[in-house]
Formats: sequence, C-alpha cells, structure tokens
Amino acid sequence: MSLIVKICGLNRPEPLEAALTGGADMVGFVFFEKSPRHIDSDQARLLSRQVQGKAEKVALVVDADDSRVAAIIEALAPDWLQLHGAESPERVAALRKTFGLPILKALGVAEKGDFSRAAAYEAVADRLLFDAKPPKDAVLPGGNGLSFDWTLLRDASHDLAGKDWMLSGGLDPQNVAEAIRLTGAPGVDVSSGVETAPGGKSVDKILAFIAAARSAA
Repeated sequence: MSLIVKICGLNRPEPLEAALTGGADMVGFVFFEKSPRHIDSDQARLLSRQVQGKAEKVALVVDADDSRVAAIIEALAPDWLQLHGAESPERVAALRKTFGLPILKALGVAEKGDFSRAAAYEAVADRLLFDAKPPKDAVLPGGNGLSFDWTLLRDASHDLAGKDWMLSGGLDPQNVAEAIRLTGAPGVDVSSGVETAPGGKSVDKILAFIAAARSAA
C-alpha cells in the first residue's frame, strides 16, 4: 500500500491548492473554536468545492455532539470524520453508525503503555492516528508541534502489523523521512509543521513536506 499523506488544519485557498497540486491524499479541516485553524461553515463550503475530488476531505472534531457533527457534514461533505478528543470506543461506534462515514481516531502517545488503548478502538475506528499527548495545560488536543519517542512505534510494530494507522505530532519537512524510516508508518499527518505561525500554512513547506514524505516511501 502506498504512503498516505495528510495535510491538516487548512483554512485558506492557497495552502489548500498547494496540498492538492502537491499530491496530498487527505486534506483536513478543523472544526474546533479554540484552534487557530478553526473554520466556520461558510469557509467549509468554499474550501470543499475547491477540493473537487482531488483528495479525501477530513473533518476534525473534538468531543462534538451529533447536531454539531451533522452541521459540519452538511457544510463540508467530508469523506472522513477525525475524532481528536476523549471519545470513547462506544462513542466512536455510535458516530460511525449514525453518520455512515469512516472514522480516523486520534490517540495520544507519551509512553509505551499508551498503545494499550489502541486495541479498544481497532474494532470501531477505520484508522488510528498516533499523535503526541498534549501537555496537561494545553488548550489544543493536537497541533501543538510536539512529537513523541518514535522508537515506541517501532517497538510496537508487531502489534500494528496489517493495521491501518498514521503518524502525527511534531512532523515537518526536515524530519518526516526519518520518521517514516524509523516507524514504518503507512501514513503521515502534519499541521503545525508546515506553518509559519499558528494557523498560517506555508505553501512552500506543504510542498516540501509532501516531497520529503514521498521520497522516504
């Protein structure tokens, strides 16, 4: 299976176009008001039309209720739901059943024991996203520019063999190739690592990230 590259937190047409022309497989849009990458429904509709089937659209939500998820789906028409909060396996299963969309579930990692949570989500999520655990005082559950010890993933590779998962957290154009080589990740996801400021995506960094990831694959 070829490497999956996801550019997340897109909120303007120019960086989105760079992700699309650069060959990203997935483009992510954040629906979380506390995030500098948050977009509203009007922005979602405009950006959704721009994608035009060139990549899979991902709606990122954080512990959203059904009415909120429904409104986001109406605006963006996403191909995936990304759950980046404290959603339980039961909640993941309920959202998948209610809305009929595949689920990308983010799980925070700081130590080896954190991978024990993955088993409970494998049966209900279509893909797992291993991200760095945010600091205890962090406002955002992700997009903090932090990485975790990637050797933890390498050591857990026997448990992940044949599973659908992605790596996130602290990736950028300079380290993504090494991260792929070290972990064997079948997919990578970046947000803050292709920004010049929180929420400000760089066209050059997006293109460089995609190129570096492809070269490693």
